[in-house]
Amino acid sequence: MKVSFNRDADALYIRFSDDTVEETSEVCPDLMLDYDAKGRIVGLETQGVAIACRSRSQTADLRAKLSPRVQRDLGFSCVM
Repeated sequence: MKVSFNRDADALYIRFSDDTVEETSEVCPDLMLDYDAKGRIVGLETQGVAIACRSRSQTADLRAKLSPRVQRDLGFSCVM
């Protein structure tokens, strides 16, 4: 896993795998997921990181916007 942060863009990118990105999908505002040819998540980019990390209620709001598949793929329940 590789993590990078672009301070100027306030964007965090997490790369889970070196597999080729075949598709990118915006799953909710400021959250993009990269998928490989088999539909597995290989990367995640989120913007507004400094703002998003300020409140647990904002995290709960984000979770509510994500589809069950994305929550499962990200292991989102572990984040709460």
